[in-house]
Amino acid sequence: MMTVVVVNGGEINNLSRVWLAVIASLCYCHFISATLPKGKCRLFSLSPIFYIFSILPLHTNSAFFTAVTVFFITWLANFKLLLFAFDRGPISSGAPKSLPAFIATAALPLKIKPPQNDAAGRSTAARKKWKKVLPLNLATEIPISVVLISILYEYRDYIHPKIVLVAYCCLVFLSVEILVEVSSLLVGAFLGFELEPASDEPYLSSSLREFWGRRWNLTVSSILHQTVYRPVWSAAAAVLGGDWAALPAVLAAFVVSGLMHELFFWYITRVSPTWEMTMFFVVQGVCVVAEFGVKVALAGRKWRLPWFVSGPLTVGFVVATSFWLFFPPVMRNGADVRVIEELRFVGELVKEKLTEYSMRIGRKWA
Repeated sequence: MMTVVVVNGGEINNLSRVWLAVIASLCYCHFISATLPKGKCRLFSLSPIFYIFSILPLHTNSAFFTAVTVFFITWLANFKLLLFAFDRGPISSGAPKSLPAFIATAALPLKIKPPQNDAAGRSTAARKKWKKVLPLNLATEIPISVVLISILYEYRDYIHPKIVLVAYCCLVFLSVEILVEVSSLLVGAFLGFELEPASDEPYLSSSLREFWGRRWNLTVSSILHQTVYRPVWSAAAAVLGGDWAALPAVLAAFVVSGLMHELFFWYITRVSPTWEMTMFFVVQGVCVVAEFGVKVALAGRKWRLPWFVSGPLTVGFVVATSFWLFFPPVMRNGADVRVIEELRFVGELVKEKLTEYSMRIGRKWA
C-alpha cells in the first residue's frame, strides 16, 4: 500500500518541490542574510527559513523521504544556519563562498576536511585511512543493506525479535554511512572538496566517550559540539571551572540530540512522543559523564580494561539500551515496516529498470 503512495501519489513531485524550496531558501541566505551583520540582525533575517525548513517534512508522505528531509534540512541545515547567524560553523564567512558550495554544505550532511598543510598531517591522515579494519564502502554497504532489507521484508515475522533488532542496528549504521557517502561522492565530484567520512568505525570503540564523540556520525557530533556543547561549556565554566564545565555541556548535547530524535520520529509517525528516545540519549549522556568521573578518579594509575573487554562492553551497552529505549517507539508505530517496504519497492524498481536496460543493450548488440 505504501509503495502505491510513493509512486502514484506524486511523492517524487512532492520531494522535488521540497528541495526546490530548500535551494530557493539557501539562495536567500547566501545573497541576503550573508550581507547583514552577524548576530541578532542576521538571526532575525533567517527566522522565516527556520520556519520553512521546519514544515517541509509535512509535505512528504513517504516515511523514508520524510526521514531524509528531517535529518538533512529540519535538523542539520537549521542548526548550521543558527551557527551562520553568528558567523560560525561550516557555512560561515570563513567557509567556501560560491553558491553551489554554500548550498551543498548547508543542505547535505557533510563535513569538509580541513586542509593538511604539512607532510606529517598528510601522512597521519593516510595511515588512518589505510588502517581501516573492515572494508566497508559503498560497494559493500549497499549490497549488505539490500540483503538485510530483503530478508526483513520476506521473513521478519519468522525471525527472533532480538535478531531483528540486531539487523535494525546494522541498517541504522549502514543508512547513515550510505547517505553521507553518496552526498560526499556527488559533492566531491562536482565541487572538488575533500570530505570527512560519515563515521570512524564506531564498532571499534573502547569507551562511550569514544563512540559518541569521535567515531559515530561525525557530522552530527560536530554540529552538536558547536551549537550546544560550546555555549553550555562557556556558561558553566564561569561557575564550575573549566575542568568540570564539560559535564553539563555533555549532558546538554545528549538531551538536545534526544529531543531532535523525538521530533525526527514525530514527523514520520505523527504520533505523540513517549520520550523513550530522549531517555535513550540521556542514559548515554549520564554514562559518558560517569566514565569521565571514573577516569578522573583513576588519574595517575595505569590500570585500565584491555580493549578486547572494553570494546564489546561499549558496543554491547549501546546496542542493549537501543533495544530497550530506541527501537520500541519506532516499531510500535510501524515506522520500521514502512521504511523497509519503501526501500524494498525502490530496490525492485531499480532492478526492473536495470534488467530492461540490459536487455535493450543485448538486443542492440545481438
